[in-house]
Amino acid sequence: MDKSLSKMILEELWELFPIILSKHKSCWNDWYKAEKRKITNILNDIDLRISHIGSTAINNIMSKPIIDILVEIPKNVSMTDIKEKLINSGYICMSENENRKSFNKGYTNNGFAEKVFHLHLRYYGDNDELYFRDYMNNNSVLANEYEKLKISLCKKYKYNRDAYTESKSEFILKYTKIAKAEYRNKY
Repeated sequence: MDKSLSKMILEELWELFPIILSKHKSCWNDWYKAEKRKITNILNDIDLRISHIGSTAINNIMSKPIIDILVEIPKNVSMTDIKEKLINSGYICMSENENRKSFNKGYTNNGFAEKVFHLHLRYYGDNDELYFRDYMNNNSVLANEYEKLKISLCKKYKYNRDAYTESKSEFILKYTKIAKAEYRNKY
């Protein structure tokens, strides 16, 4: 493939990086822990909370083999400064606004690397994913429902990441709201 990732149109990227689900693997937590140590070293002067989120953090369900990591920082810390540090350490900024930035690592011109990470940079308290993760881990029946939803959507939207993600939103929002009411101000 001659094109660099930055010059590809969305459809080409989706073809190169399709939605693929894998059975849950215990190594995912190890990958998270190793990457957390790297991030902690990169951002060693900042008071932050790093959490494993996404489906790889939900016990025993199929997931895209991509480790989602939430990094929460105090509101007085510049996201721009952190962005620069992360980019200098091999992360690619994929999207950003004033209060959120998303990065990835492990996407190559030949497809996925062995280890792929999505890093979500947020200010403290912007962490609904923690509630959803915990609620699914505490409710295996619902986690299995979520897995079935993901499997059906993977078949339908293998080459359309946006549609796949959007189609899960109603389920995620519903149970995040329930989790936040049940867990109150856990995070």
